[in-house]
Amino acid sequence: MNRFLVAALIVAGVLAGVTAGYFFSRPGSEPPTLERATLFATPRALPDFALVDQAGRNFGLSQLRGHWTFLFFGFVNCPDVCPTTLATLAEARRLLADLPPGEWPEVALVSVDPARDTPDVLGRYVSHFDPAFKGVTGSADSINALTKHLGVAVVVGPPAADGSYSVDHTAAIFLIDPTASQVALFGSPHDAAVIARDYRGIVAARPSRE
Repeated sequence: MNRFLVAALIVAGVLAGVTAGYFFSRPGSEPPTLERATLFATPRALPDFALVDQAGRNFGLSQLRGHWTFLFFGFVNCPDVCPTTLATLAEARRLLADLPPGEWPEVALVSVDPARDTPDVLGRYVSHFDPAFKGVTGSADSINALTKHLGVAVVVGPPAADGSYSVDHTAAIFLIDPTASQVALFGSPHDAAVIARDYRGIVAARPSRE
């Protein structure tokens, strides 16, 4: 990942860190002790967006409501960060398998390379890590609007002689709550056991929202 993306992630982490610790500072609630995750002072509502999953079904705010979701941005031709992160999230889900169904997180990979990552391509890719994972794609404009809102940096490299190209991107994992709002950020490097422990703490300590 180039220096620009590293700097962008550091800035995002610092801004999020300013608010950490206040999200649970309500009467009767105790902030969880977290190892890596950064909480936000208040949940950050996602903007409305229209993408599609690997089966060609609509994927937007409605598909994020009613459950917790780990949201990650990447692409199928990613040589290292993406497959490593998806494998880590698959292991984290296995470590959380004892949770009630309503608290077991889903995982969605949103492609930052929609020109190559068709629904079929994404479906074959994410199923290697966990059959329950969702692969999400759509128009470049729709994806760009979502990445901009979340502060995800994306830099498409120049094409090589064979037409291939690289896509550098922020490697953070975003935790989306059942109201389709962002509540936490997991910075890299990622560790499945740490993610699982922090996730349990967030879900257990978070006050219910009417």
